Amino acid sequence: MSRIGNKTITIPEGVEVTISSSNEVTVKGPKGSLTRQFSPLITINLEGNVINCVRANEEKHTKQLHGTTRALIANMIEGVHKEFVIELEINGIGYKAGIEGNKLVMSLGYSHPIEYPFVEGVKIECPKITEIKVSGIDKQRVGEVAANIRGFRKPEPYKGKGIKYKGEIIRRKEGKTAGK
Repeated sequence: MSRIGNKTITIPEGVEVTISSSNEVTVKGPKGSLTRQFSPLITINLEGNVINCVRANEEKHTKQLHGTTRALIANMIEGVHKEFVIELEINGIGYKAGIEGNKLVMSLGYSHPIEYPFVEGVKIECPKITEIKVSGIDKQRVGEVAANIRGFRKPEPYKGKGIKYKGEIIRRKEGKTAGK
């Protein structure tokens, strides 16, 4: 039983969904369009402004695809309706970020600045020198770019220096002098 797979997806106004016979779903909206090919084991039904996903059999692999397919379609619809945004914060003395041309340049305590080129379909902004905003219509790409940027200097547990997601809580450790 897939609780997520059995839920229906309601299409908001301004979003157009087309499903081809080969299970290729195209979603067009005010922010752009996305296309994705899905497994033939899952039947995708479009009735009015509601989408249903139905699985062909009760095998474990098909049940796994059922919930995943429904979630991916829902994320495609949400992405073209309103963009996905991930905000990152930079903590540390002298740590900063800025945009030069078509790349993100970060100074993170290394002997050299780190340059991260822009990825197609993902917009990177720096409203402040200690904030990075990653946005786009594809949830997977936005999350991957944000994780790559965070990976250049993950937050360390002693002073909390590094790049972290906005709202992320860093578990802090006591230093050597705590035992004395």
